[in-house]
Amino acid sequence: MSNIYNTHLDKTAANFQALTPLSFLERAAMTYPHHDAIVHGDLRYTYEEFYSRCRRLASALVKKDLKKGDTVAIVAPNIPAMLEAHYGVPMMGAVLNTVNIRLDAAGIAFILDHGEADVLIVDREFSSVVKEALTICDDKPYVIDIDDPAYEGGELIGEIDYESFIAEGDPNFAWEWPSDEWDAISLNYTSGTTGNPKGVVYHHRGAYLLSLGNAVTTSMNQNPVYLWTLPMFHCNGWCFTWTISAVAGTHICLRKVNAENIFKACTEYNVSHMCGAPIVMSMIVNATDQERQELANRVSFFTAAAPPPAAVLAAMDTAGFDVIHLYGLTETYGPATINAWHSEWDDLPDDERAHIKARQGVRYPVLEGLSVRDPKTMAEVPRDGETIGEVMFRGNVVMKGYLKNPDATDEALAGGWFHSGDLGVWHADNYIQLKDRSKDIIISGGENISSIEVEDTLYQHPAVATAAVVARPDDQWGETPCAFIELRDDADAVTEQDLIDFCRDRIARFKCPKHVVFGELPKTSTGKIQKFKLRERVPD
Repeated sequence: MSNIYNTHLDKTAANFQALTPLSFLERAAMTYPHHDAIVHGDLRYTYEEFYSRCRRLASALVKKDLKKGDTVAIVAPNIPAMLEAHYGVPMMGAVLNTVNIRLDAAGIAFILDHGEADVLIVDREFSSVVKEALTICDDKPYVIDIDDPAYEGGELIGEIDYESFIAEGDPNFAWEWPSDEWDAISLNYTSGTTGNPKGVVYHHRGAYLLSLGNAVTTSMNQNPVYLWTLPMFHCNGWCFTWTISAVAGTHICLRKVNAENIFKACTEYNVSHMCGAPIVMSMIVNATDQERQELANRVSFFTAAAPPPAAVLAAMDTAGFDVIHLYGLTETYGPATINAWHSEWDDLPDDERAHIKARQGVRYPVLEGLSVRDPKTMAEVPRDGETIGEVMFRGNVVMKGYLKNPDATDEALAGGWFHSGDLGVWHADNYIQLKDRSKDIIISGGENISSIEVEDTLYQHPAVATAAVVARPDDQWGETPCAFIELRDDADAVTEQDLIDFCRDRIARFKCPKHVVFGELPKTSTGKIQKFKLRERVPD
């Protein structure tokens, strides 16, 4: 017997369109043509102008003989051209590859070759390292210079400057919706801490859904003012590059991220939302009296790295920032879970509230599955808040896969779930909480020690600005915790034994660090501590 709901009820051009975040900009330009879309110093673009410039870029790329599926790479900070690339490149069917601006020449060259970049757009601030990278590349792309008036220095190394290039394009370019929402929209490379980085491929459907998920999950109203402190090269700015257009917000570009510029922008433009890594929070809470300004309104601050220590959360609150804890990976288009807050938690004691805030939470409404499982058996772990398993994701905001790496793709997506590599527990109320990366768990005398738990304890010490804990080989125990510490500038003198004793008063003795190393910690451009480098520094 046939299904009556499948009879003469087919997909047509009238009732089915491929999902793409490019539609957000088109709608914003039609609905709010004169609303400020981008602010960059003295430069302002309305949504009408923003849309027109993106179409010019798409048209100019077509005139340069680019076609669907070609790659356009960009090395640039958070400036208007970077935003325009997020629309103009996919508008003509090409794939956008935003390159980490902190990479060395070899790293950039690998990405340009592996992603087969046909065009490279480069800001003059990074011309020196890119120029070196181009001498290493097997195939040199067509280079376009961004000559941003907000930056002095660097050289022009390309065939043409960005403004001249897009001037050749048609502001009324008739861009086409993707024929298939599974088509690639962007290429993002992982950090490559254990070898060459992997190229994570996003599709239009996932970018569309995660962008809307951001707006819904963060309760973002119409016409927000968003400050760009999160690098746009990082997971396409967690897809907020597209989210802000969906709600017709204003992008406040911030080329140089520091405390003074953050407070100045927040007060001058009445910023309502921003994202940032712990390093940005550190800038805010450690701002000097000269840098700090009183905010006219509270700012929603989204962070997605390790849970902020209670002292940092309190300091952010005092400064006028409401911290919302998210979690995700490059492979999930950025954040895909949120520590959704319950009003009844407001009245809990500080330590209990901080413990709840440390959890990574529940899934975004656009993520179909979030689970903690045994990676070998794929069975769910008990929701007891104790049993450790691997955090796994399933749904439309999981990557297509790794470019040119079928083995890694199959391994990551084995069993119908994306394997994050993060270890965590599942609480009875369905909230997940990370305990460690699988490679960061410390096994001492047969007991598992969460480096995050030890780090959280160290952060409670008033002298500690940044803490990271890794395993140190031990003849007796196999491994013991070794702590690396950055002290606060205004901290009183503190010794290794002081910190060990501090931990012993708060956690089990076997979990306490046996060694403490003081000094600056290596970090990625997004503020994540590079533990693989710390392992190389572990004392004998």
